[in-house]
Amino acid sequence: MTPERTLPALFEASVKRFPNNTLLLEKRGDAYLGLSFQEVSSIVHECAAGLMALGVRKGDRIGLISEGRNDWLIAELAIVYTGAINVPLSVKIEELSELKFRLAHSGCRMVIVSGAQAHKVYAIKHDLPDLELVILLDPREMPDSEELLFSDVRAKGRILLAETTERFDERWRAVRESDPANICYTSGTTADPKGIILSHRNYTANVEQALSLLPLPEDSCLFLILPWDHSFGHTAGLYTMVKCGGSVASVQLGKTPMETLRNIPTNLRETRPTFLLSVPALAKNFRKNIEKGIHEKGTKVEALFARALRAAYAYNGNGWDRGKGMRAVWKPLVALYNVLLFSKIRASFGGRLEYFIGGGALLDIELQRFFYAVGIPMYQGYGLTEAAPIISANIPRRHKLGTSGNILPGVTVKIVGEHGEELERGRQGEIVVRGENVMVGYWMNEHATQEALRDGWLHTGDLGFVDEDDFLCVLGRAKSLLIGHDGEKFSPEGIEETLVAHSPYIEQAMLHNSQDPYTVALLVPSKEPLLRWLRGRGLSCHTPEGQEAVLKLLQSQINGYRPGGDQEGLFPERWLPSAVAVLGEAFTEQNRMLNSTLKMVRGKITEFYRNRIDYLYTPEGKDILNHQNRMIIKRLEEQL
Repeated sequence: MTPERTLPALFEASVKRFPNNTLLLEKRGDAYLGLSFQEVSSIVHECAAGLMALGVRKGDRIGLISEGRNDWLIAELAIVYTGAINVPLSVKIEELSELKFRLAHSGCRMVIVSGAQAHKVYAIKHDLPDLELVILLDPREMPDSEELLFSDVRAKGRILLAETTERFDERWRAVRESDPANICYTSGTTADPKGIILSHRNYTANVEQALSLLPLPEDSCLFLILPWDHSFGHTAGLYTMVKCGGSVASVQLGKTPMETLRNIPTNLRETRPTFLLSVPALAKNFRKNIEKGIHEKGTKVEALFARALRAAYAYNGNGWDRGKGMRAVWKPLVALYNVLLFSKIRASFGGRLEYFIGGGALLDIELQRFFYAVGIPMYQGYGLTEAAPIISANIPRRHKLGTSGNILPGVTVKIVGEHGEELERGRQGEIVVRGENVMVGYWMNEHATQEALRDGWLHTGDLGFVDEDDFLCVLGRAKSLLIGHDGEKFSPEGIEETLVAHSPYIEQAMLHNSQDPYTVALLVPSKEPLLRWLRGRGLSCHTPEGQEAVLKLLQSQINGYRPGGDQEGLFPERWLPSAVAVLGEAFTEQNRMLNSTLKMVRGKITEFYRNRIDYLYTPEGKDILNHQNRMIIKRLEEQL
């Protein structure tokens, strides 16, 4: 068997190549401290041997629930060295029934858990007959007989290794590339979650594929903000850095999730990463903070920044045509703005940041243009967990804004029609994928496996096409499509993302059309900006005049894309919403209207707001000034 085709073999090869390179950076006290590849290797060997001493067998499932930290990667490697299967679980899971389903369905014998997440396991372990042991990453007072500290596991491993290393070496070398490494659960927001089985070769192949498209130097440093169980952060973050000899820095953990988020700006300056992984929600927060900083410097700086963005947008084009033709005349002005403004913004990210790699949901092209302008491009990629997860990506030497980049070497993509026929270049259809990165199947779910994997191809359920320059363009989920009364279909995500990104008064938007006479929208208003706007005009949301003013303002945000608007022609008019329901509650993970990757759960939203949607198809409801919308606006202040 060729080397580096299992995760232990990949890690061992990197330890030999980069023994003294820093692999993990974690903040302890007031400073980040590093662990070298060799130091991590010693800890992993001891922890894996400790699991063996506890009786862990090949094929056993072990859950892992923790925030991103050194111990996360160490625990996963320890698990897979024994031939066991890691079941990485999101710390965002708050519904105990959801956590219990995943642990029970996968049949976890043990679960490794951080102190902040341990209470969830304590609350359900009495009803998990397969669960024999809880391994605590952090100590707690009075652990019971079914609990053990991770440090104690490591101590057991030291004893085993002191007696003999032969048994340990035999175990990890016996792991095969076809063996399952992980069972990763889908969000499960519309049905029971599915456990995606990813083999060792799925991971190592995807790492090879990614690095063949975008080689990373060994002095690369990634500040990994995304959850470490997130498939994108897992492969593109942890294992690509293991393979290339780079460093992974974790976010300084706070006492609460909000405190952890507040640590990010300081941590960026401390770790000085060379690149970041991002998803749309994170990108929007970064932009919001940049614009807030500009706003605080006064109107003159704001005006200068607006001119700088316009110049950079004109020069950059869509990336593919940057600086070409007449765009070249903008180069000196962009260079000046870079010195005056953009370089200072980059300094707030540590000063070494070269680019973002974007994954997750589709990233609004305006956000891509914004970050490109300030000199830290956000290169959009595409993937899904079933593909381990990377399928395509834009990269510095070859990119086109608004696309999901080129297909990875070693991955084959074709676009198929409704009957499975392959479509020619430029035509829209379902994206299907083949390659060594494609999953084994779904755990204990043969029916779902057969639906997803057909004749060796993974059917993604995503719509897209390949353009004339070989860039993959992803349009959205097939299940998310708007369907007109005449059967015509359209992906709503571009309109939704643009409405939210371009309007300070719209926080969230979901379009709906299921063979109806027209498209409608559910809008979550941005409450504070709307109230400031009202007060600036001497109005109140408690008066009919104030309610009417706010609703007309929201309507104007949509009308800008209609004939006569400043964004006329950007979208087909028939898919712009003809009626709007204003909502009083945002879509969140807590109300299960967003999944763990912050994508809208359309079926649940539609079901919950069915009465509001039906009302929009009445003459009274079609008028945005209807009584339902007025009542929601009247309560704006109460909702803050």
